[in-house]
Amino acid sequence: MVIGHSGFRDEELARPKAILEEAGYQVSVASSSLKEAKGMLGARVKPQILLGDVKVADYEAVIFVGGIGAQEFWHDPVAHHLAQEAVSQGKILGATCIAPVILANAGVLRGKKATVWASEEAKLRKKGGQYTGKMVEVDGLIVTATGPRAAEAFEKEILRLLRR
Repeated sequence: MVIGHSGFRDEELARPKAILEEAGYQVSVASSSLKEAKGMLGARVKPQILLGDVKVADYEAVIFVGGIGAQEFWHDPVAHHLAQEAVSQGKILGATCIAPVILANAGVLRGKKATVWASEEAKLRKKGGQYTGKMVEVDGLIVTATGPRAAEAFEKEILRLLRR
């Protein structure tokens, strides 16, 4: 799970991470720094791996967590490469809240159904994404969601794909 170093959405990390771990999956948290990251609501998390050190082949899924901190990766070539690699390697790729903008800017939502926090709809459409406005959208192995209220449903879809 990839978080912005400052301003990730606490529940978009905590709830999905807990659901995955309860199902027996090991979750690594990646960010742009290994120093303690701070969530929008005050959560503090120490990432285990730098974004640039993530090898997609080592994981079954790559998930970008939302919150204002996700803007850190909107135009980040390393984040874009991770998204592109996840798609090219047939891995599950997820993003919630405003993080689907990362996927759109990476070019992986072109022609795909996707959703995002409503304020960012135009950014998805501009990059060829087919915005649906649903709370959670699944297109193949790409899962997108609108925000905190969708966190649990988002992760349940990720879990469903992992179990396929």
